[in-house]
Amino acid sequence: MFRHLREDIRSVFSRDPAARSFWEVLTCYPGIHALILHRFAHRLWRWRLYWSGRWVAHLARWLTGIEIHPGAVIGRRFFIDHGMSVVIGETAVIGDDVTLYHGVTLGGTSWEKGKRHPTLCDRVVVGAGAKVLGPVTVGAGARIGSNAVVTRDVPAGATAVGIPARIFNATRAQQTREAREAQARRMGFSAYAVGGDENDPLTLALHSLLDHAAETDRRLSLLLEHLRAAGITVEEVTEAHDQFDPEYLSKIVD
Repeated sequence: MFRHLREDIRSVFSRDPAARSFWEVLTCYPGIHALILHRFAHRLWRWRLYWSGRWVAHLARWLTGIEIHPGAVIGRRFFIDHGMSVVIGETAVIGDDVTLYHGVTLGGTSWEKGKRHPTLCDRVVVGAGAKVLGPVTVGAGARIGSNAVVTRDVPAGATAVGIPARIFNATRAQQTREAREAQARRMGFSAYAVGGDENDPLTLALHSLLDHAAETDRRLSLLLEHLRAAGITVEEVTEAHDQFDPEYLSKIVD
């Protein structure tokens, strides 16, 4: 137990630049206090001393603001930064080197017995306020964005953001931005009126559709010009629904 405690405290220094000393971490970090009490409560739970385990967990919640069910399985070098309002359910399984921030919930979506809480593999990072719900698996090295709501499995190494959480593909996003910039140079303006750091997958998809629609509109206008130049009569369409303003639509999507 003391060997694990030393590991837990050392891991804080690699993940929190505010940590200054071993004594400060031991005495002032509620995540460490909650983890110490959980390891004791979990041992009682495994010995089938269920009431005693729940009482220790309840005491930890009162002292730290962190609620960890004594049945939850937690690996080594687990770090809860700040910690207030973290909730970890009974059948949750957490691997090694996992980091949670304040307001995280590893909760269930069913009242049925059995596995109903998430499994977090090694090196997962869950941002502040995120909710991971149900018996889903978050793969090794994955990251969950702040305030995301995860209800489906997250592949290893992926980043999930949004409500409901969607997988953010950084490579695809970069390719999309480059294609958009090239299109903007051709068109003389960009239909994608947001910053380059936009990372919501749904927003990226909507703006990609707007970019495609803007390019299609440009090509149709060019085609009509050539038809008129060739002496072909083209009927003018002035209905309001045909007026396409990609920059206005982009602002609505944002």
